[in-house]
Amino acid sequence: MQGGAARGEEELRALWRAFHDSRDAAARERLILTYAPLVKFVAGRLGAGLPSHVEEADLISYGLVGLIGAVERYEPERGVRFETFAVSRIRGAIIDELRNQDWVPRSVRAMAREIERRSAELEHRLRRAPTDEELAAALEIDTTELHDALRQISTSSVVALDEMWAAGSERESASLIDTIGDDGAPDPARILDSSETYEALSESIARLPEREKIVVALYYYDGLTLREIGDVLGVTESRVSQLHTKAVLRLRGSVRGGADVDFGQPSSTAA
Repeated sequence: MQGGAARGEEELRALWRAFHDSRDAAARERLILTYAPLVKFVAGRLGAGLPSHVEEADLISYGLVGLIGAVERYEPERGVRFETFAVSRIRGAIIDELRNQDWVPRSVRAMAREIERRSAELEHRLRRAPTDEELAAALEIDTTELHDALRQISTSSVVALDEMWAAGSERESASLIDTIGDDGAPDPARILDSSETYEALSESIARLPEREKIVVALYYYDGLTLREIGDVLGVTESRVSQLHTKAVLRLRGSVRGGADVDFGQPSSTAA
């Protein structure tokens, strides 16, 4: 079995050499077919949080465009596994197409921005994450309306945390800066900005209410689905979706609001 795996790896290396040396069309086609399952994987993950009218087959067709671009732009000498590089490209292609279609209602986008803004303001003032009741009061709605809004927003949050991606059996990770083609010398300002953003995001995750922090860790780092996370926490999938959406909005607000926001110790009732 190990010999078969070794032969498979050697065949892949030979395909990459053939494609990079002569842009061989047959090698390109075989590489695309070999890595096509990545498209279904990414489309499945994204589709789980989208409205039912968004067909997975459409997501797969959008993702194939990203896979083809990844094959054509991949640079093995940079030391990043192709799977890691391709997942980000595939996901980006799907998200770009969804954005172009603008299928998210304006009212949902407006509510997401308002929750994000109010949450950041309350965190700055209270020095902790606000409770649902406090956030609802700031929005001048009740908690039921807040939960309904979070459910609607959760179906539109196709871009949540793109800073780091992990793929492959070895759980290798790379930041978005690793997936950008090198057109010459690296841009130090861009690298610094990416590093500072990731650092601010990491600090913000550490200050999330405990249950939201668990959801973020299980979803983004352990790859569990919302249903599986619900089983771990003993809550419904809908409740996990709400916790995930609140965490994302808190993180967006805190990172955009600047590094001077001190969250303090979150309240035990914040989640």
